[in-house]
Amino acid sequence: MSQEPEKTAQDPAKAQPGTEKRHKRPSVMLYLVILFAAAFLLMAWSYVIQQRANHETMSDLEESSSALENVIQENEDLKAQAAELERQLADAQDQMDVLSDTISSQEQVLEQTCQAMDYFWQVNEAYVRGRYTLCRELITAMEDTSNGQTPLKDYLPTESTTNNDRFSPADRYQEIYDDLY
Repeated sequence: MSQEPEKTAQDPAKAQPGTEKRHKRPSVMLYLVILFAAAFLLMAWSYVIQQRANHETMSDLEESSSALENVIQENEDLKAQAAELERQLADAQDQMDVLSDTISSQEQVLEQTCQAMDYFWQVNEAYVRGRYTLCRELITAMEDTSNGQTPLKDYLPTESTTNNDRFSPADRYQEIYDDLY
């Protein structure tokens, strides 16, 4: 028995089997620490990259939001402009209707004025020639209101366009009328 302890004391490889395990334990621990440190660094790096990506995404979203607000504002402006143009169009259509009615009434007035002038020249001609019966018949036609319209005598011009200091057609008609009636 005493030989075995001497052999163990002489054989350093056999005498330190626990030392080898102790030596392997710190290298495994170092390896695990390095792995955890690498994993931590990778996670930290991933976190930084993700934060940067989030920041860029937020910037893009803010820019998109700003652009969207501009588009919405422009859309509102265009709607207001369209409403204003529609109102102007409705006003223009109303004015066209009024102008159409005015033109129609002016055409009627012009037509009645032409007819009144035609009768007036016939009355004047009959009066000058001394044909008083024909003149009275024409005056009666000019004074007629049986159809519910204004008498033709009211369409005679009240101003002379010849600038010769003579009577206007309405004044000459009244002169003839006063002389015959």
